[in-house]
Amino acid sequence: MIYRFRVILDNDTEEDVFRDIEIRETDSLEDLHNAITQSFGFDGLEMASFYVSNDDWEQGEEISMFDVSEGHTSIRLMNETILNDVVHKEQTKLIYVYDFLSMWTFLVELAEIVEEADGTDYPNLMFVHGQIPDNAPEKIFEADDFDDFNEFDDDIDVDDYNNLDFDENWN
Repeated sequence: MIYRFRVILDNDTEEDVFRDIEIRETDSLEDLHNAITQSFGFDGLEMASFYVSNDDWEQGEEISMFDVSEGHTSIRLMNETILNDVVHKEQTKLIYVYDFLSMWTFLVELAEIVEEADGTDYPNLMFVHGQIPDNAPEKIFEADDFDDFNEFDDDIDVDDYNNLDFDENWN
């Protein structure tokens, strides 16, 4: 079977930017990663991860390009994970992050499952809409209620030098 994905750049620009990609259900997530990077014009040399997602686009389990856990936890890898093990009729959404410095973020949704077409090479870029911007859209990370958010909520007065717990002559 062939999976048809819509891969949407997660941005707040006026124009939608997306690609429609066909790929075999038995291909790996690494194959999908390569199809996405090529379809958006990336060189594919940066770190990337997929995250299993739900209907609210919440980030779930990570499936990474490389194991950077240093043996502390087991992590699923793209090249070892087959698409139909992660994506199917009941689980249709993934989040894809490319280049963790720029944080290119894409919403990946299984749109359709179809029969393989004779004479078609897969993965297949079916449709292109919009131009990717020169730079990744800026991500804004805010507390739900900014008035209640205090990064340094520890009741320490940093201007009260007499009551800080450190030795002035430490060196």
